Amino acid sequence: MYEMQILDSYDNPVDPKEALGALYNISPPLVNAARKPREWQVYDIIYTAPRRDEKGKVTQPGEITAMLNGVLVQHKAHFTESISRWNPLVYQTTAYTDKVRASILKTDCGPLFLQDHHGSPVRFRNIWIRPLDANASVFEADGR
Repeated sequence: MYEMQILDSYDNPVDPKEALGALYNISPPLVNAARKPREWQVYDIIYTAPRRDEKGKVTQPGEITAMLNGVLVQHKAHFTESISRWNPLVYQTTAYTDKVRASILKTDCGPLFLQDHHGSPVRFRNIWIRPLDANASVFEADGR
């Protein structure tokens, strides 16, 4: 529901809230820490989801701290409502999104999406996810 931007921003002028290292359209990176195209980029992210009541209303903002290539790009950036049009709390049209919505309301967790950006292909490797509290359990709405 929130996006740490992945985009070639090494020598590519873009809106700061859309650059690599941004919490997309919410918080620009503190610095441009992008490596050259075709070099591996490394993210380390500490993420706490916003806490919600039983109706889905945010009761406590979320927070993100992120390092990009060893450089601090987000420091305790706060956020509340998702700006994504694909937010499962809003966009409910399939059995899958209904299950994701129910899980979010129950646990305040998920989903995690990995994506590319049009014209900026990416590959992912070595993805580690470590829950930081009892609420941060792993949920797989598709049963896998």
